[in-house]
Amino acid sequence: MAATPARARGRYAKPVVLPDGLDSLTGPTSGIVSLPRHLKWSGTVHYDLEEPGRIMDLYRTVINEAAAPDDLHRYLDEAVLRSLWETIFLSAPVRSAWERRFPDLATTRTSVDVA
Repeated sequence: MAATPARARGRYAKPVVLPDGLDSLTGPTSGIVSLPRHLKWSGTVHYDLEEPGRIMDLYRTVINEAAAPDDLHRYLDEAVLRSLWETIFLSAPVRSAWERRFPDLATTRTSVDVA
């Protein structure tokens, strides 16, 4: 797990959990997904991936709330993550941690930003 910069300054920051590799992200790409309470502790835990925007909500929630790499492996899919990466809203420390571990995500986002 990578620590966020705030942690280095002595303030608490939730550690950023990263997958072992993007190819280990083999989660669902359609249907209804129900997250466990440790990932989605308030509101609805059900995500209908056929509804516009719900897959983005699911990915943002799982990336931000994952307690272990297995959470990411179980609920995220590599191809979907890559397709959402440029537009998904993530905090700077979380995005930075992912892009440091997987530089091709940053390259994809940069190439889209420049175009």
